[in-house]
Amino acid sequence: MTFTIRPATDADADALAEVAAVTFPLACPPHTTEEAKASFIAAVLSAQRFAEYAADLQRRLFVAEDDAGEIIGYTLVNLGEPGDDDVRAAVTVRPTAELSKCYVMPGHHGEGVAGGLMEASLAAAADAGAAGVWLGVNEENARAQRFYGKHGFVQVGAKRFRVGDRLEHDWVMERALG
Repeated sequence: MTFTIRPATDADADALAEVAAVTFPLACPPHTTEEAKASFIAAVLSAQRFAEYAADLQRRLFVAEDDAGEIIGYTLVNLGEPGDDDVRAAVTVRPTAELSKCYVMPGHHGEGVAGGLMEASLAAAADAGAAGVWLGVNEENARAQRFYGKHGFVQVGAKRFRVGDRLEHDWVMERALG
């Protein structure tokens, strides 16, 4: 299968929200309630929020499209210093950027889509002046941890991540650029 990686625009917001509604729950640990997932999706992964992300000069939002022009994955990079105290203490490479989102639709795993999105995201962070990239990944998400490790990320700390009314525990992973 072939796919194209490109910067997202606000015109992609509805499709991105649909992809996020399918993919975000797949990364959640089994104990995450449907209510918590729905609350997070509504607050952080709505079409309105994706339009905001696409317009924000401190973010880089990428989409992967299949041959039919359907969005099959996306990444979001946040530029700048982390706002979380635990992350600031863990991250060692400065200036830094966060790989905040990296999701691919089921049925397209193993096709190189996530790797293509990762390459575009790391290049965008470097182009924006970042010397390193960090991310948070749930402690129970071994598949994602293996993927990030394959792309040079190493565990450097831990942080909490709120989904609905529950605090989840994430590993902080980091990699140097260049």
